[in-house]
Amino acid sequence: MRTPEETVRAVAEGVCRIMRGGLTGAEEAAQFDELAACYAEETDVRHPFNPLGDTPLRSRTAVREHFAGGGGPTGVERYDVVDDRVYPTPDPEVVIFEFRYAGVVDGRAFTVPCIFVVRVRDGQIVESRDYVDHLAGARAFGRLPALAAALAAPQRAS
Repeated sequence: MRTPEETVRAVAEGVCRIMRGGLTGAEEAAQFDELAACYAEETDVRHPFNPLGDTPLRSRTAVREHFAGGGGPTGVERYDVVDDRVYPTPDPEVVIFEFRYAGVVDGRAFTVPCIFVVRVRDGQIVESRDYVDHLAGARAFGRLPALAAALAAPQRAS
């Protein structure tokens, strides 16, 4: 069984493998499964800084769909976890994982700062708050115009 630190590191490294691309369809599907297996069947994953709103992921299936729904980026030359540090908390199930995704896309270097506050029970994530600089990610992958358009679009009433 993985420790909380091993679990959060496994998730970040799995994301890097997907983002680097170059996987066959079978390898990519296996990576999505491996990432999803880091989460409990019932989980609560949120992205509070998502500029388009936070849609909670409440199941392992939803987490897998989240990872698989990204539509693999192109032009990724490098995508790594750097400057990573795991901070323990008084609660042995909870760790704070501070790191940056760093890489090169289409010849341009980028970094995306992240802080994840994660509760791991029996080697699986049961709760996570993933604070990601979504604007840095959009900038890195040339998605700022699409993000700006989405933010400017009229909001629908709930």
